Amino acid sequence: MQRIINFILDNRNTFLYVLLFVIGLVFTIQSHTYHHSKYFNSSKWLSGSLYDTKADITDYFSLKSENKKLIKENERLKFLLYNQQSDSNFTSPSNMEFEVQSAKVIKNSFALARNYLTINAGEKSGIKQDMGVITSQGILGVVENTSNNFATVQSILNTKSSINAKIKHTDYFGSLKWNARDYRVVQLIDIPRSVPVMIGDTIVTGGMSSIFPENIPIGTIKTYNLNQSQSSYDIEVDLINDMANIRAVYIIKNKNREEILELEKLTIDAQ
Repeated sequence: MQRIINFILDNRNTFLYVLLFVIGLVFTIQSHTYHHSKYFNSSKWLSGSLYDTKADITDYFSLKSENKKLIKENERLKFLLYNQQSDSNFTSPSNMEFEVQSAKVIKNSFALARNYLTINAGEKSGIKQDMGVITSQGILGVVENTSNNFATVQSILNTKSSINAKIKHTDYFGSLKWNARDYRVVQLIDIPRSVPVMIGDTIVTGGMSSIFPENIPIGTIKTYNLNQSQSSYDIEVDLINDMANIRAVYIIKNKNREEILELEKLTIDAQ
């Protein structure tokens, strides 16, 4: 206590100066309109800055919650989109062909010959083998295996992958493959030579399988040339997805898939 008293006594002139300065400042602000206005504006700017900073901090910590809301909204919009293009007159969810469910990637490989992703949704969430998986931008792969709470997805960056694809706004389709050379580029084969092809054309899903709806984006044509047989094109496709940076995904369930496969099997067995 004595040290505090000694400190105050030793610096009494400084404390007296500060006290008189504050008193003088208060009188000046109160008696002069210009100074009062400056003080008010400064206080307003300071409080505004503090509130703005507080809002930024609050927004940052609420990003996760807002992101979940956006994912759910995307899920709903994709659900409506894919069902509208399959039936423009649908009226109830029971009549809709496709279901869409969101999930998160917890593991992703893209530098191997056979790449896979792991997502945090499995059999408990209704996820089954051969369901299509996409991102908000475009196609990603197909569900390979499932457990209760997780599933592995065969990436389009997999030498075993083969997905029906076409040039947008045409009915010419081929097979989407990957040669394991560049994770940013896949190959589209079996497009007939009679088809007009241009660099920059958009490649989308062809809708000739029971996995993906038609017209989901895949990428754009980077280069193309006729293969050795000279009957079809070999096309290099720049992927729309950044396959090295995948987080939120959407799993697509075709409610009619089992019926379609059963019918096709009966047809093949009858031949």
